[in-house]
Amino acid sequence: MNLRQLEAFRATMRSGSITEAAEIMHISQPSVSRLIADLERAVGYPLFLRSGRGLTPTLDANTFYKGVEGMFVGVERLQELADAIRTTSGGVISIGTIQSIATYELPKAVNRLYQRYDDIRFMIHTRNTPGIINAVQMHQFDLGIVGRQPPYHGVETLFQTTAPYVCLMPEDHPLAGQAGAVDLDELSETETFVTFGGAFPDNMMSINSELSAKLQRSSRLSATNMPVATSLVRETGVFAIADPFSAEQAVNMGGVAFRPIAQDLKYYVSVVTSGRDKLSRHAIEFSETLAEQLTERVARVVDYTG
Repeated sequence: MNLRQLEAFRATMRSGSITEAAEIMHISQPSVSRLIADLERAVGYPLFLRSGRGLTPTLDANTFYKGVEGMFVGVERLQELADAIRTTSGGVISIGTIQSIATYELPKAVNRLYQRYDDIRFMIHTRNTPGIINAVQMHQFDLGIVGRQPPYHGVETLFQTTAPYVCLMPEDHPLAGQAGAVDLDELSETETFVTFGGAFPDNMMSINSELSAKLQRSSRLSATNMPVATSLVRETGVFAIADPFSAEQAVNMGGVAFRPIAQDLKYYVSVVTSGRDKLSRHAIEFSETLAEQLTERVARVVDYTG
């Protein structure tokens, strides 16, 4: 026997006819008759006495119905429990994020859940990748959005993607209006670049150490995060190697432009947690929403730079 057969039996017992049972179940009368016949074969005895178009439950059917009804009461209670879990307060989702994702991509993903559920609160913190990893390990953040090349020790990676770095420059520079990729080796001979913490970390940009040294040699400006670096490009006229997320934000603010880079420099973005089994269903839904959004965003970047 199966649940559908029991539903047909229950509907027929409650309504007293095949016709009304079919209406209750939104199926045809022959389908209900077939389900009941299959159930009778499964239990090994008749459940109804048929007289013309009418049905009369047998004594066995009345006894069997008590058990079936009790089972469905249990199912209905499970549905009530499921509804209660679904409508219970969603609680707080705490997120640590790097700056490049904090200004546009993260708020966009947050808004999708913010509009869908009125019982979720978000706690958002901006830190660098090592600080986020540490906080996730200590269960201070449910989710961490980090950069730099993996592996990330002590956390579980829910999503990971890469996007090509771009070269950010003043919008009035002669190179800004040209098409195609720029060669950093050539630019290092003529242009000055903003560095990050006095260096171009090899583990973050996959940059050649010799090229990194050349770019550092003439630099008089250093910043610890990308938004500051992009602002320095706008104000001082220097160049910067920027992740595409920060570069687009800088372009929207005006005064700068970006070009693809000939070198294969990858910007990593990952969503991490201390353990998927420790996340609420809303936190999991948020991570999946952000992952989908970042995947689409990176695809557009690759189309542009490719």
